[in-house]
Amino acid sequence: MIYEHPLAYVLGLEGMALMRAFTGGHDRAFVEARLAEIRKFLDDDSLAEAAVEVARVDTVEGYRIWSQTYDGANSAFALDEPFIREIVDELPAGDALDAACGTGRMAAYLAGRGHRVRGVDSSSDMLERACRRVPEAEFQLGELSCLPLPDESVDLVVCSLALTHVRVLDPVLAEFARVLRSGGHVVIADIHPEGVARGVVPSVRLPDGRPGRVATYRHLVGDYVRAALAAGLQVRRCEEPLHASGEPRERTDVLEPWEVWPWGLWDLAPEAAHAVIAGTPSMLFWHFQR
Repeated sequence: MIYEHPLAYVLGLEGMALMRAFTGGHDRAFVEARLAEIRKFLDDDSLAEAAVEVARVDTVEGYRIWSQTYDGANSAFALDEPFIREIVDELPAGDALDAACGTGRMAAYLAGRGHRVRGVDSSSDMLERACRRVPEAEFQLGELSCLPLPDESVDLVVCSLALTHVRVLDPVLAEFARVLRSGGHVVIADIHPEGVARGVVPSVRLPDGRPGRVATYRHLVGDYVRAALAAGLQVRRCEEPLHASGEPRERTDVLEPWEVWPWGLWDLAPEAAHAVIAGTPSMLFWHFQR
């Protein structure tokens, strides 16, 4: 069970912002404002009594629930698609694997580029939607750590917004390398580990109404590199696009519903949140080659 306390979260933001100031990022007025805001939060009974106990949901159950709304608005789609297209559009059409294909978002793009597409996912509910979305592709139920594909059977592996839900990267990268032909490419996009550390984790409502978070793990940049090199993959490119460094968001004194945490909590302490988040990586992108 995860214990999510909004007061703890905003105090964490304030603390991280103060650390930025301690290392020279902000002035005395900023520090004094943060300390005053902390005192205000500690006196706010609405935050003190608003903690939520959240179930940790495995990926199969989480994506079964999420499949109903997965294709709705998702800001990550606007970030991962341009990078993936930039790499894949330069490659010749061939045999492509959409690993953790979900509802077939990437499979549809790959098929549109002329690839012969296979999709693998551990969620039968997601696969049902993928089959309807991309009828010309071949979809199979399977795990990333044990792909139901022969050795050296694809020229390209694309995997987006999935590896943060894998406990250990090494067997997954080894499987990507196993199914790739020599010279083949792997393109990966996912939430940056700094985002995972700040609580950017998918939320779902369980059938009985209880809140849940899809099991998510924080993999450092070095974890990807070590797993890839051990699998015989070479790094071709790594990108960490940054959050915009514009102005802080508008402050609100209203505690937003749990479904929009942690984003809704940022607006309780927008200056602190801006100091913590602006200029930090939002996504982590990889291009490997076998």
